[in-house]
Amino acid sequence: MKKEKKHIISSVLPGSIGEELELEKGDSLLAVNGQPVEDVFDYRYLMNEEYVELLVEKANGEVWELEVEKEYEEDLGVEFENGLMDEYRSCCNKCIFCFIDQMPPGMRDTLYFKDDDSRLSFLQGNYVTLTNMSDHDIERIIRYHLEPINVSFQTMNPELRCKMLHNRFAGKALKKVDTLYEAGITMNGQIVLCKGVNDGAELEYSLEKLSEYAPVLQSVSVVPVGLTKFREGLYPLEPFEKEDACEVLEIIHRWQKKMMEKHGIHFIHASDEWYILAGRELPEEENYDGYLQLENGVGMLRLLETEVEETLRKMTGDDRVVRGTMATGLLAAPFLEKYMARIQEKFPNVHINVKPVINHFFGENITVSGLITGTDLREQLKECEIGEKLLLPCSMLRDGEDVFLDDITAKELAEELGVEIVVVDSGGDDLVMSVVQPPEHKERKRRQMYEQTSSCNCGQTECG
Repeated sequence: MKKEKKHIISSVLPGSIGEELELEKGDSLLAVNGQPVEDVFDYRYLMNEEYVELLVEKANGEVWELEVEKEYEEDLGVEFENGLMDEYRSCCNKCIFCFIDQMPPGMRDTLYFKDDDSRLSFLQGNYVTLTNMSDHDIERIIRYHLEPINVSFQTMNPELRCKMLHNRFAGKALKKVDTLYEAGITMNGQIVLCKGVNDGAELEYSLEKLSEYAPVLQSVSVVPVGLTKFREGLYPLEPFEKEDACEVLEIIHRWQKKMMEKHGIHFIHASDEWYILAGRELPEEENYDGYLQLENGVGMLRLLETEVEETLRKMTGDDRVVRGTMATGLLAAPFLEKYMARIQEKFPNVHINVKPVINHFFGENITVSGLITGTDLREQLKECEIGEKLLLPCSMLRDGEDVFLDDITAKELAEELGVEIVVVDSGGDDLVMSVVQPPEHKERKRRQMYEQTSSCNCGQTECG
């Protein structure tokens, strides 16, 4: 049998099947049930059975054939050096709105990697353009019934899509949506809206075409392009203004009404930025169809408010004294001020000042917390009366690490400011508890406020 790939084991969980089989760090998985493992999806699919045969190469070169009887879908309990069990696929597009192309030089290498890998759509929720997907990829998605798949549409006009993605095959790639739709593969979509390019009549056309895929295509988010100050030599794009946001919301709300009448779902969703820019109230919770695109900033602030209120209802107020500051992006600051006021109603001596941080690093058009650097925090907080603790959203830090985008660590920032830093996990419950008392160390769950997800999903693993 041809041994196409070696998947090296990085760790074996205690008490797992892998430990019983005497698998060790450095061993390589070669095949499952006589079939080579292309990537993590092959592995998961093949490992679902109650009886499996493994071909493993030990670190010393010995090859073991192992028979395993287990529960259906029970895992071996091993982790691999490469979580994808394959190389990550880089983006072949040159999108006019790509965030990575707007990054300054001199940052860590991983921030410049552009991915367009359909497998990351299932593993991390990334959005893919379909331009990097072969017929084999589509066949595997259907065979393994991998869903939902998140698709960056941008436009349903094939010629305009070629222009926006700077890829002559980008329009033809839309035909793959038909194949996924006919196979009943659940999809979510997004449109990164660029002023004067795919808005207005083009947006109307795209929503009309996309509505034909409902309800298999269960949601489409419309988000404004994120523009940094590093756009020299790039396609000329302008930021949206209040009037533009009102026009976008008018189109979206009209289509929501149509889709509710036809399918009982709102289907088309505007990210929170549109409502803030237009000066409108956020929609009620039922308008978000279960928050299908929360990671795209669709309903994030509404859900946060709901969770804050639910947490406070369960608590008994007291006279504890807390003084501190919460730093955040300009976008969320007014909402967090409202939440802090609600907390203070129940805890009168809890005073948390909300400090909006201007993004000088990427440019003032970038208003979300997840793209604020340690440098901007340091410079704008050094003269402030912070209090006993500084609260920071976990989205500001590299996932799983205490490092900001500019490689300043949370520890370094805390030492420079002379204050304890409390990292606030996602969710209103942790926000409340982080305000009224220091949270216990626990796993972080990043609910990243969306800034701009290009076809490359630039910075998903770094910026969120």
